[in-house]
Amino acid sequence: QVQVVESGGGLVQAGGSLRLSCLASGRTFSGYTMGWFRQAPGKERDFVAAITWSAGITNYADSVKGRFTISRNNANNTVYLQMNSLKPEDTAVYYCTLGRDIGARSAGEYDYWGQGTQVTVSS
Repeated sequence: QVQVVESGGGLVQAGGSLRLSCLASGRTFSGYTMGWFRQAPGKERDFVAAITWSAGITNYADSVKGRFTISRNNANNTVYLQMNSLKPEDTAVYYCTLGRDIGARSAGEYDYWGQGTQVTVSS
C-alpha cells in the first residue's frame, strides 16, 4: 500500500522560511516525478513545484519561482520543499504528490497524494 506523508509545516512570520519534507513508501517509485501542490480555503488545489526522478529537471509555479526550491533524495524516496521569503498569500495546506509527467500542473495528472501539512504565514 502506497503511503505519502508530509511534515514540516507550521506558523511563520512573513519573510521567514520553512522546509517541508515528504516520504513516499509502499512501492518502487523509479521514474516518478515528485511534486508539491497547495490549497488555500475556498480555492483550487494549485501546482507549486515538481522534480524529475533524476533531479535533472524542475518545474515551478511563477508565484514561487526564486523563493522556493524543490529537491529530492531517491535513496529514501523523499522530496523536500525549501520555502524562503514567505508571504501571507503562501498560507495553505501543502500536499506532496507523485506522477509521471514533469510538465503536469493539474492535480488530476498525479497518481499518489499525501494528507497535507498546514503552512500559515502571518503578516
